Amino acid sequence: MSNLDALKQDITAAVQAANDIAALEDVRVSALGKKGKVTEMMKTLGKLSPDERKEMGQALNVLKNEISAEIDARASMLKNAALNERLEQERTDVTLSIRPAQKGSIHPISQTITEISDIFADMGFVLTEGPEIEDDFHNFTALNFPPGHPARDMHDTFYLPDDDRQTGDDAKRLLRTHTSTVQVHVMQNQKPPIRVLVPGRVFRSDYDMTHTPMFHQIEGLLIDKSTHMGHLKGCLTEFCRRFFETEGLSVRFRPSFFPFTEPSAEMDIQCDRSGGELKIGTGTDWLEILGCGMVHPNVLKNCGIDPEEYQGFAFGLGVERVAMLKYGIPDLRTFFESDVRWLRHYGFGIV
Repeated sequence: MSNLDALKQDITAAVQAANDIAALEDVRVSALGKKGKVTEMMKTLGKLSPDERKEMGQALNVLKNEISAEIDARASMLKNAALNERLEQERTDVTLSIRPAQKGSIHPISQTITEISDIFADMGFVLTEGPEIEDDFHNFTALNFPPGHPARDMHDTFYLPDDDRQTGDDAKRLLRTHTSTVQVHVMQNQKPPIRVLVPGRVFRSDYDMTHTPMFHQIEGLLIDKSTHMGHLKGCLTEFCRRFFETEGLSVRFRPSFFPFTEPSAEMDIQCDRSGGELKIGTGTDWLEILGCGMVHPNVLKNCGIDPEEYQGFAFGLGVERVAMLKYGIPDLRTFFESDVRWLRHYGFGIV
């Protein structure tokens, strides 16, 4: 039994000498592991007589339990000490002054949408939104797109699986290719007079310096009984002069074609491209800025409005395009690349 007392003293001393959990685990393994000292002694019980085996077995079990208790107590003490040390190191002095706030930035797209919306809000336009996932009727048919129009092709439009709850064209689902879809929703659910501005994301299958699969448009729609092309021209001329901050900005309207307007036009603004730079509001060059026109009578009919009584105009422009022109951003793709350095350069500080 004297051997057991000596072994207990040695293991107890090793337990007390362990300064961390890892060292304590080594002591446990050396004493109680598969090849530990106590385990090796228990393996010799088979060589003893029955009486000796009983006595030695009881003594070894007592020793094993005492050592386990010593190890558990030491482990608890070490864990508490480690926790207290960590709390001491990580404590916060609440009397310290707060850190200076990080400076945030407004993305140029958000800034541009706000600027455009403010200008048209002064003209009485009301902001409205619509779904980004549309059906064929709202995206194409109601807007006077004929069945074989190229814009319906897969290479332009992101189509989704058909809706099993619908049949025919109503079952077709797609990501809207323009914000003009919201015009249809508004005219279907609101009686004239109508004056709305629709900002939002649109989707087309294209990607290069001037095209991305997702981009932003702003659509304008005005419907009443007396609106004519002169009102459209005056409205957009005022917008361009205010947006580009050029009072005497010259503009022109060129005949064009859009399925949902008749007559249709593209609007150009005065610019100067000499010297490898683009300057807006001076020079003898022209730059296309947006599309517009009088709402096609077929679109009014498709939306339940009598074209004999009401007429109106619509226009649409790309947010990224006008932001690039106003703020000198050369590549459309950088708007969506999440480069913080780019945002620090082109972003707008929060006031």
